[in-house]
Amino acid sequence: MTAFSTSRRFKATPAELLDAFAQPERLARWWGPAGFSNTFLSFDFREGGLWEFIMHGPDGATYANQCRFGAIDPAHGLVIDHLNAPAFRLSITWQGDGDHTCLHWQQVMASVKLAQALRSVCLPANEQNLDRLAAELGRRELERFG
Repeated sequence: MTAFSTSRRFKATPAELLDAFAQPERLARWWGPAGFSNTFLSFDFREGGLWEFIMHGPDGATYANQCRFGAIDPAHGLVIDHLNAPAFRLSITWQGDGDHTCLHWQQVMASVKLAQALRSVCLPANEQNLDRLAAELGRRELERFG
């Protein structure tokens, strides 16, 4: 298996979720696992646009990241390709229902071997990332599922 998936239901509209991704100052606040911060070097939020940033770990380590935005569909989600190691595709889809939205997060690694090596890191990190999104949205997470 090469994919890690999780889902959450938020008390937020698809437009509110999109804003949390599309506004670099907001995304920098919540992107990454607990304890990490970000310095954005470039952020071109459009299909094919480049996003380069440094993640700063709580232990002082830094991690260079280079991503490219794939499809961006305001009503349904977006795709982010992580270009440097470890290579993966992150597909984030959402479905709105009034003022609630179900978000599905699927991280597909480049190989089974890579997925096996990173499973113990990625599973909790993805959950923490969505915890931080919930905080950015004002703690409007309703439930976890998937």
